Amino acid sequence: MKTESVSVGPLDGVTVIALEHAVAAPFATRQLADLGARVIKIERPGEGDFARAYDRTVLGQSSYFVWLNRGKESLTLDLKQPEGRAILASILADADILIQNLAPGAADRMGLGFETLRADHPRLIVCDISGFGDSGPYRDRRAYDLLIQAEAGLIALTGTPDHPSRAGLSVADIAAGMNAYSGVLAALIQRGRTGRGLRVEVSMLEALTEWVSNSLYFAHYGGGEPARGEASHPSVAPYGPHRAGDGRMVIFGLQSPREWIRFCDTVMGDRALIDDARFADNPARVAHRAVLTALIEARFSGLTLEAVVTLLDSAEIANAPMNAMADLWSHPQLTARGRWREVATPAGPIAALLPPATLSDAPAAMGDVPAVGAHTEAILAGLGYDFDAIARLRSAAAI
Repeated sequence: MKTESVSVGPLDGVTVIALEHAVAAPFATRQLADLGARVIKIERPGEGDFARAYDRTVLGQSSYFVWLNRGKESLTLDLKQPEGRAILASILADADILIQNLAPGAADRMGLGFETLRADHPRLIVCDISGFGDSGPYRDRRAYDLLIQAEAGLIALTGTPDHPSRAGLSVADIAAGMNAYSGVLAALIQRGRTGRGLRVEVSMLEALTEWVSNSLYFAHYGGGEPARGEASHPSVAPYGPHRAGDGRMVIFGLQSPREWIRFCDTVMGDRALIDDARFADNPARVAHRAVLTALIEARFSGLTLEAVVTLLDSAEIANAPMNAMADLWSHPQLTARGRWREVATPAGPIAALLPPATLSDAPAAMGDVPAVGAHTEAILAGLGYDFDAIARLRSAAAI
């Protein structure tokens, strides 16, 4: 595992204030931190971001928190106290970006809405992440990832015909976080042209609806809901999981008539299938998916997963084993490409993956995961607070 020193990144000199919790906003700000931005994470005194308590699996720390919060400074503030709000106002004076995903209306009630802030901070970019946006009948509804998966129809698309299922990760939060990240980068480019900050608004519902748009078009213009087919593609066959003789699963898919011919010839060893009317084209194969799957698995029944993969590779059929998390952790491709680094956490060093976008001559910062309030005193000292003033704020639980 490599250790890489922090170097100047594309966002070096950019300061981000993060009023954030859970997943969506922390996912966006971690990307900014990896690009070299200074991210000051505002946390509640004592407990901090409630995502710190989601689990205790990573050296006694939350897997969510260590994933989403490397490279940030933790400043504890009680924003219900005047002293806490005054400190926030001081650090906003030199900030470039404010990102928040507080409860609906909370930022506005604290005077942190874009229209309020722009009078004193005309260059400040404000990114607001919410469940449903700042208008419309759902404006004030709370939103969690699973609820947005339901609202956006993703659960209806996922699972078996009889049992819909959630996606296996916080996909609505991640969709919102990625759109916030790209929106903030676009806003920085725009500010470079105009000299003025602007607002970036992202709703989880709209972010995830964008990601399901193919199915949305399919249903609206096709006149029916896409079928749930477990892990199989709803409109391509064969394209999904198939069991080898040793019980392990491989997923493969065909994209063209040429691949179907190669598959029948090389993998199935049965050229008669090429002219079988049940499998004459992709719509026919989708209609007869169950029969085709049974034929394929009968062919695979005497083969190990490795032997099946060898056959598929020889026919140039794209395929992948159904990996578990343990398989992914030791994936030979990630290892060969040197994608793992080591970052520090309050409980000790852990492995961390490089961001997927690799920039030449600008390695990712990959900073430490902070303890609650780890940077509070240093930040306050930088604002001019002396030892006695900091002690007074701490005794009043304002920090």
